[in-house]
Amino acid sequence: MAEGEEAAPGFDYRDVWREEHRNSFTVAKMLQLDLLSDVKALVEDALQSGQTFSEFREALQPLLIKRGWWGVQEMDDPLTGETRTVQLGSDRRLRTIFDTNMRTARAAGQWERIQRTKRAMPYLIYELGPSREHRAEHVKWARLCLPVDHPFWQTHFAPNGWGCKCTIRQVSRGEYAQLAAQSTIHTEAPEIRTVRWVNKRTGEEEDVPEGIDPGWNYNPGINREQELARQLATKQARFDSE
Repeated sequence: MAEGEEAAPGFDYRDVWREEHRNSFTVAKMLQLDLLSDVKALVEDALQSGQTFSEFREALQPLLIKRGWWGVQEMDDPLTGETRTVQLGSDRRLRTIFDTNMRTARAAGQWERIQRTKRAMPYLIYELGPSREHRAEHVKWARLCLPVDHPFWQTHFAPNGWGCKCTIRQVSRGEYAQLAAQSTIHTEAPEIRTVRWVNKRTGEEEDVPEGIDPGWNYNPGINREQELARQLATKQARFDSE
């Protein structure tokens, strides 16, 4: 997440989709806007203060229990009207909230730094994370080195899925030349094959690159400032018309 994001309640993670996450904070099945805003504040604090997951959990779990957002409960799906048995707060859910928001926020911040320094360091390398097992497609992208502004990074800027720990490293022309001479990188962009995916919540269809989880095929840092400016202009136009 990033400063300036608005709280956006959603019953399902597919209700707030892809680029919407650039400027919206959501937790699946957390429909109370006041609680969502409180959780958002705790996530922001965790990011700014560099908290560990244990520290984050210690702050958030008591709040969720106190507000009744914990354990298995019955909930009405606002989209379908169906009453469902759902998992609300749990240690696993807290881990997902923490990891997802920390990684996407860091990716957005990294992209902004990359844009500021790309004249001196114009290349990016895709690197595998510390996971014991890696997705086969991510292994194929390991050590791929392409220019900062290559279209590949619009959809493949890590993280690229739930639990993905892959990273991106920025390098200078000098290091690029050295690595290329040592044959420790590959510099030809791969062919991007896609899979048609249907969002069963909205009925929308989209082509998702193979190896990327649906909803993760976007760069969280691209056009953030422009998008925020657009949203502000839209809100102002609505205000002026009322």
